[in-house]
Amino acid sequence: MKHFYRFFNPLAWPIAVKLSTALVSAVFIPMSFTAYYNLRQSLDSVEAGEYRKLELLATSTASRLDQLIIDIQRIVVQVSSDRTVLSFLDASNSREQKVFRHDLQQTLQNLSRSNPDFDAVFVMNKEGVAVAATDSRFVGKNYAFREYFRSSIQGKSYVSSILVGQTTRRPGMFFSHPVRSPNGEIVGVIVVKIKGADIWAIINALQVSKQSYAFLIDQQGVIISHADRSLLYHSLLPLPPDTLKQIVTDRRYGLEQIPSLNIPELKVMVKAKQAGHTTYSYPPHQMLRIVGFAPLEQQPWVLGISQPKALFAIPLHRLIWQHGSSVLIVGGITAIIALLLARRISRPIHALTDAAQALEHDNFDSQVQKLYQNLDKLACTPDDIGQLVRVFLQMAEEVRMRHQKLKIQVRELHIEIDETKRANNVAEITENEHFRQLQQKIHKLRERKVTASETETDYYHRLQTKVQSIKERSLNSEAEICHPQTN
Repeated sequence: MKHFYRFFNPLAWPIAVKLSTALVSAVFIPMSFTAYYNLRQSLDSVEAGEYRKLELLATSTASRLDQLIIDIQRIVVQVSSDRTVLSFLDASNSREQKVFRHDLQQTLQNLSRSNPDFDAVFVMNKEGVAVAATDSRFVGKNYAFREYFRSSIQGKSYVSSILVGQTTRRPGMFFSHPVRSPNGEIVGVIVVKIKGADIWAIINALQVSKQSYAFLIDQQGVIISHADRSLLYHSLLPLPPDTLKQIVTDRRYGLEQIPSLNIPELKVMVKAKQAGHTTYSYPPHQMLRIVGFAPLEQQPWVLGISQPKALFAIPLHRLIWQHGSSVLIVGGITAIIALLLARRISRPIHALTDAAQALEHDNFDSQVQKLYQNLDKLACTPDDIGQLVRVFLQMAEEVRMRHQKLKIQVRELHIEIDETKRANNVAEITENEHFRQLQQKIHKLRERKVTASETETDYYHRLQTKVQSIKERSLNSEAEICHPQTN
C-alpha cells in the first residue's frame, strides 16, 4: 500500500524521477504541441496539394477539349463559307445542284480525310434533310428534330453533347453552323460529327493511378464519357421530369429512360463554374472516393477525375508516420538525456543524504573514507553541486572534530566527577564523630606503653585485633551514611 501511494503521489517520488519527469515534460509537451501544429499544417497543405493536383489535371484536360472544340468550330465555319457548299445549297433546282454535287462531295471527302477524328460530314437544306454526306446513309434523312439543326437554322453555331447517332448508332459530337447566301439568307446547315470514341480516349487517358478514372458530364449532369461503359448516359442525380422528357424526345442518347446514379455529393459538379473537389461514395457502402473537377469554357460540361480516398490518403499517412516517428525519436533521446542528467544531479544528493544519516547515527567515522571517495570528485566541480559538496564536507569535518572534542570533555568530566565523589565520601567518613573517636583511640593505643608481662608478639596481635575492629565499625558507619534507614 505504501508503494502504491508513493507511485501515485508525485511528492513522494525520488528526486531522479521528479527531475526526469520534469525535464521530459518540459521538452516533450511543447514539442508535441509544435509537432501537432506542424503536422496539421502539413496535412492541410499536402491535402490541398493533392486536391489541387486533381483539379489541375482536370483543368488541363478540359482545356484540351476546349481547344479541340474551338479548332473544329473554326473548320465548320470555314466550310460553311466554302463556295461549293454555298453554290449547291443556293441552287434553285435539282439540275443546278447536280452540277455542283460532285465538287461538293469531293470537298466533304477531303474535309473528312483531313482529320482522323471526323466520323461524318454532311449538309442539310432548310428543311433539315441531308442532301450531301461523306456517308451515304445520311443522305435523304431528316434531322430537323435535332437540336443542332434547330439552333443553326436560326443563325447560331452549335456544339452538341456526345450523342448516339440515329443513323450509325455510334456516339459522336456534332458541330453545326448555318450556311448563308451572299445576301445573308440562311440556305442550309453544315454539320461535322467527330467520333465519340476519340473524345473518350482523350478523357480515359487521364489516369492518376490504376484505380482512378476521368469522366465527363453535360449540363444536365448526364455522364457522356466514362471508363466504365455501363455508366454512360446515367445521370448523377435524378433528372426533373421536364428535362427527362426533353432528352427522350430529342432522342439524344438513343434511350427511352435515363437511369440515375443518385450521388448527392456530386451535385456540386453540375453546371460548376470553377474548379473544385468533393468526396463521394459509389456504389453505396463501398470505399470513399474523391473527385477533382473543372468546367470547360466552350461547353457547359464538367470534367472530373476520381480516385479512391485511401489512395489519396497514402501521402497523408506517410507524413503522419514521419512526424510521429520524429516525435518518438526526439522524445526518446530527450528521455535518455533527462535520465542521465537526473542521475548525475541526484547522485551527489544521495551521497550527501547517506553522509548526513551517518552523522545522525554517530557512525560517521566508519564511513568517512567512503564519503570522501564518493564526494571528492564532485567537490572539484565549480558548479552549485560542487559548492554544496564542499560546504557539506567542511561542515562534516567540523562536526566530526566537535564530536571528538565532546567525547574527550565527557571523559574528563566523568573522571572529575568520580574524584569529586570519592573525595566527598572520604570527607563524610573522616568528619564523622565516630571516626574521630576511633582515631583518638588508635592514637592512645599507639602512645600506650607495652606492659612488662606482655610480649611483642602478643602486643602485635592485640593491636591487629583492635585495628580490625575499628575497620569493621568504620565500614558499618559508612554503610549507614550511604544507605540511611527510614523510620
